Amino acid sequence: MDREDLLREMARTVEELRVFNEIGKTLTSTLDVREVLGIIMQKISELLRPNNWSLLLLDEEKKELFFEIAVGEGADKIKDIRLKVGQGVAGCVARDGQPLLVRNARADPRFCSTVDEVTRFNTQALLAVPLSFRNRVLGVIELVNNRPDSFSESDLRLLNSLADFAAIAIENARNFQRVQELTVKDDVTNLFNSRFLHEALNQEFERSKRYQLTFGVVFFDLDRFKLVNDQHGHLCGSRLLKEVGDLLRANLRSVDIPTRYGGDEFVIILPQTNKEQALHVTRRLRLALNEAVFLRSQNLEIRVTASFGLASYPDDAQNPDDILRLADEAMYRVKESSRDGIEIADRTAAGPMDGQGRPR
Repeated sequence: MDREDLLREMARTVEELRVFNEIGKTLTSTLDVREVLGIIMQKISELLRPNNWSLLLLDEEKKELFFEIAVGEGADKIKDIRLKVGQGVAGCVARDGQPLLVRNARADPRFCSTVDEVTRFNTQALLAVPLSFRNRVLGVIELVNNRPDSFSESDLRLLNSLADFAAIAIENARNFQRVQELTVKDDVTNLFNSRFLHEALNQEFERSKRYQLTFGVVFFDLDRFKLVNDQHGHLCGSRLLKEVGDLLRANLRSVDIPTRYGGDEFVIILPQTNKEQALHVTRRLRLALNEAVFLRSQNLEIRVTASFGLASYPDDAQNPDDILRLADEAMYRVKESSRDGIEIADRTAAGPMDGQGRPR
């Protein structure tokens, strides 16, 4: 190795050490997994300069990889693509837990052209390394170039070392999330609890106010729930509440926020939903609840109804406390009159509603 080559090698080593130091500092300064991964991938990109790169995470239940982060040509087109474990180079890395250097992708039988067909990119060389923590694969980092033989064994070793940092970041963030969930999740229904509800309601109010959005709040209470506890015991009552929570998750969007407020009361935040849309959602939930048969796992067939109250921002309230109070009061008007119905906050002057939220 001549003097110039030695100097280049030393300069690269110094740069790598600097990057490792920066990433180490990042790991100790935040538990935001996307922030950490973004920094790690940025540093990888600066050192190795690939045309495209991506970070795929493993869906352990479905045994599929999905693109958590993707940068480069056509990256916006691949967010919905999933690769089976064992499919393509990334899938092989996820299956075997071993890094791979592919110098000529077109001549490698492990290469899968699915992503190239969507992005119109011409992959020629690639690096793929596993994100592993305690012998468990969490995902894969993949770098691709449109020039054959453009990655080296030293590139692979560097990427593999950086992947260890990424795996630690992911596992730390997931552990933190699990601990957080213990404080904000209801242990009976696995819905968010009232503590989280108030935080989420404040955040949604500020977001909606800032961006001039609408949102709805649905407050409902199960009718005659006490009879279930009295006739079948509190364990069956708790099981029924869990099944109601499952029903809510199955009938709401991923952005909606169902919570157990306490006892047999539930509150749902419906982001970016106007009053008419919120009423439609409430009617759908009421119908789903009425048609459901609960506690079959306990060899019972229990049917329940609920009283629903609905309020929306900005139509009915200008602060989080008022919108929750108005939805609660609307629910109690149904409870005191007919049960199994819907009441809308700003229509109190028009008299009671029928079961579909229409004036009688």
